[in-house]
Amino acid sequence: MKVALLTLGCDKNTVDSERYLADLVAHGAIPIDDAADADVIVVNTCGFIDAAKQESIDAIVGAARLKTDGACQAVIAVGCMVERHKDELREALPEVDLFLGASEGDALIPSLIERGLLQSEVLAHPGERLLVAGSPFVRYLKISEGCDHGCAFCAIPLMRGKHRSFGIDDIVREAQLLELQGAREVNLVAQDLAHYGRDRRDGSSLPRLLETLVRETGIPWIRNLYLYSAGITPELLEVMSREARLLPYLDMPMQHGSDAVLKAMRRPERRATVRERVQRFRDAVPDLAIRTTVIVGFPGETDEDVDILCDVLEELRFERVGVFTYSPQEGTRAAAMPDDVPEPVKRERQERVSELQRVLTAERYEQRIGRRATALVLQGASGDEPAIARMPWQADDIDGITRLDRAVPAGALVEVEVLDVEDDYDFAARVVGTPHQPTPPRAPRRVLPVTSTTSVGSFGR
Repeated sequence: MKVALLTLGCDKNTVDSERYLADLVAHGAIPIDDAADADVIVVNTCGFIDAAKQESIDAIVGAARLKTDGACQAVIAVGCMVERHKDELREALPEVDLFLGASEGDALIPSLIERGLLQSEVLAHPGERLLVAGSPFVRYLKISEGCDHGCAFCAIPLMRGKHRSFGIDDIVREAQLLELQGAREVNLVAQDLAHYGRDRRDGSSLPRLLETLVRETGIPWIRNLYLYSAGITPELLEVMSREARLLPYLDMPMQHGSDAVLKAMRRPERRATVRERVQRFRDAVPDLAIRTTVIVGFPGETDEDVDILCDVLEELRFERVGVFTYSPQEGTRAAAMPDDVPEPVKRERQERVSELQRVLTAERYEQRIGRRATALVLQGASGDEPAIARMPWQADDIDGITRLDRAVPAGALVEVEVLDVEDDYDFAARVVGTPHQPTPPRAPRRVLPVTSTTSVGSFGR
């Protein structure tokens, strides 16, 4: 059976898709990129905002069309959007053979076996995950599932359930497998990394997990993504400042700068606490880069609230800021509020905040010209195209790239000198050191079992 797997949405969805793919291959499936030639098409959906939902629906409809126009025998929709809207989707799209929510991933393989499309026995042992897209040198590692925060605008708890932390041994074993597959950078992801371990009551915590990953793997770069500021403890900052392989980078969603809007959003931070914490984080971790996200157009937001937000951004000067417009999500507290900011006003506010941040980012990036840093090479030079890399303050897919002045093999780590800022968010750099080539992973001090006590399909669910 040839299978095409289409992944939409966030990095956490990518992790899920890699587990699905490993399970499929284990039972005899052959992964292909061209959905038109696939016997089975699996669409991993996103239900976060309206635009993502529409993209997911379009992908499902396109896949279903290939049951007539291509070789497809079955279309299966999985993931977050299905979790929330299964009944509506089943009624609207009867041509889809199976809908499985984010909590129902275990049923994928049995369903395909029941249809005679997969072998019941395990025919291969591909590992816990198989790369579905992107660079093999950059992988994502999900350390928990779900969320206990009650943000008024967010439907994640409705799609992913309550927060559940995975065991440290399970996470470390998965990291070791990613290293064996060639990972040079591993990005830790969750709805809130800082919340890790609070539900386990076994001493697990994010600092302890990070120390264990450093001790039990040889992965050169480990990056923390998605942390609430309230959970960034002095212990975490101390570990980050001490361990050179833990990148000085935090992705910390602020969502707004106005206390009135933050209160309406049911966010735990306020302007004063964010200001104090950001300063404390920068004092504790040398050369720390902080990225954040904000939402404009939330119900009740005024022009004065946007003025306050802009003042906060000017004061704190984050490296990067993602600016999004509010979109009501069915079932959330905010959905019951009047959506009283017209769409054109939302877009105007988004443009205003984005333009301000473009200037602020440019000022911060100008300060890096002439400095030296380590860069991870993602793509070697090809023809007239330079080698492409990223530096520690550039997270995968969201913070731009660095173009190098000479050919360097992909996967290498190399010392560079920053020459210039290009296209607002990219850099040009000169190679000044000898590239450190990827080497076979060293034997961990504590070899964990290759097979988990949790099935591939159900890990973390």
